[in-house]
Amino acid sequence: MRLGAFGHGVAIGLWLLALSAGMAKAQPASGEAPSSNLRNGFEAFEPPSYGRFGPPKAKAPARPRAPSFGHPPGFGAGQTGFVSTNTPREEGPRSAELFSDVSPAARVQAAVPPLNTAAAPEARTALGRPASPRPGMPLEPALAEARRAHELLPEEDAFAPIGLRAGGFLVHAAVEAGGGYDSNPGRFSGGKGSWFYRIAPEFQAQSDWSRHELSASLRGSYIGYEALPSANQPSLDGRLTGRIDISRSTSANLEGRFLAATDNPNSPDLPAGLSRLPVYTTLGATGGLTHRFNRLEVTAKGTVDRVTYESSHLLNGATISNRDRDYDQYGAVARVGYELTPGIKPFAEASFDTRKHDLAFDRFGVRRDSDGVTGRAGTTFEISRKLTGEASVGYLVRTYRDPSLPDLQGLIFDGSLIWVATGLTTVKLTATSTADESTLPGVSGVLRRDGALQIDHAFRRWLIGTAKFGYGVDLYRGSPREDRRYLASLALTYKLSRGVQLKGEVRREWLRSNVPGSDYDAEIALLGVRLQR
Repeated sequence: MRLGAFGHGVAIGLWLLALSAGMAKAQPASGEAPSSNLRNGFEAFEPPSYGRFGPPKAKAPARPRAPSFGHPPGFGAGQTGFVSTNTPREEGPRSAELFSDVSPAARVQAAVPPLNTAAAPEARTALGRPASPRPGMPLEPALAEARRAHELLPEEDAFAPIGLRAGGFLVHAAVEAGGGYDSNPGRFSGGKGSWFYRIAPEFQAQSDWSRHELSASLRGSYIGYEALPSANQPSLDGRLTGRIDISRSTSANLEGRFLAATDNPNSPDLPAGLSRLPVYTTLGATGGLTHRFNRLEVTAKGTVDRVTYESSHLLNGATISNRDRDYDQYGAVARVGYELTPGIKPFAEASFDTRKHDLAFDRFGVRRDSDGVTGRAGTTFEISRKLTGEASVGYLVRTYRDPSLPDLQGLIFDGSLIWVATGLTTVKLTATSTADESTLPGVSGVLRRDGALQIDHAFRRWLIGTAKFGYGVDLYRGSPREDRRYLASLALTYKLSRGVQLKGEVRREWLRSNVPGSDYDAEIALLGVRLQR
């Protein structure tokens, strides 16, 4: 028994001695990397570092790391300094939660940074809240949609006016003053040029309330020509709009408007030999209700407008009454829209209006009262925060009381789209269609279609270049006359500060008509300054 115990002790001692010798032999030489089979395969090699106080302390065994794909933020950069990706360096091992049994929705929320709605309240969906992936959506499309929903609009203009606070309103005011040369201010064939000056004040006020909304805008301008005072053009446009939030899904919309302007100098509705262009005014109001049934939105509103013309004053001192052009217009509009996605809302709209003139018969003995019906269909856009606006197409029919006047009818196009092509370039596209009155014998009215393309490019944040192209066509119903209008301009804006801007523009306008003697060409150059607050 004793020999057996002694033998076992000797065997254990010999085994311990052999084990210690083997471990001593397995130690790497100085500068040699440790054997890979002594580390976990997911762990990167960390070379030893020696501080000023001797060898480093022993480290706790490293935990296995989840596999990472691609390069981390700041890959290739030093431990200090600037990282061009503007993304914080990754500290410590990546979390394995993204590769565990986590729901796809949670993985989407983890992959998309949180939306800072306080800093960018405009970066929300059309419903007023940040978008989230729909239930059941595959992971990759959900990630893409969530990222698109969190895309912010272009950086705000660093030279935009600050405005003034007046209670619960933010008020902006501005005035533009300048002058230049117009080669044909009268807009008729063979017209002579003239120097001119232009003054254009502006005023805007916007409420900042948690509920309801009220805004006001007032814009005016006056263009005076040195050599042709009869072509002077005053204008004033004012609007007061409000929204009353009756409930979460119902709101009342109100608007009051005022417009004072003149006809175009070459308008065939104007008599010859004018000492100045007659001014017409429009005073109107709109009231309506909007109700939302989940994604379905229904709007109904009524409109009323009053249009009046002042008398025409001739160079010989005589006056011509324009009372036969004064009329009242009453209308009703119904619109139904359905929100397919937070950025796309198709709609259908139908409207009816009637015009009643102050005089039953005009200066040529024709009854000008009429009724109009318009139908249109279109959609609103808000795609990836880069394409926003509204576009529609429809058909208009206006029937006149006098049987000698043919119906005014045709296709109409309306739209206003803004495309943010890049962070420096913005493209705007507008289209309008209107049915205007006429005083020409046998002509029931004028169907006007206008379109414009404007491209703004920022060479610097303080230097903005603008190119604009416009096209319009005037169709005189009851007459073969057809006028086509064109416009091309280049402008440059130099922003000295938030309150001062310098502007320059060169523009060319021309008209081509199938009526002999109606064509004209005009070149305009303008320099000015804008003061704003």
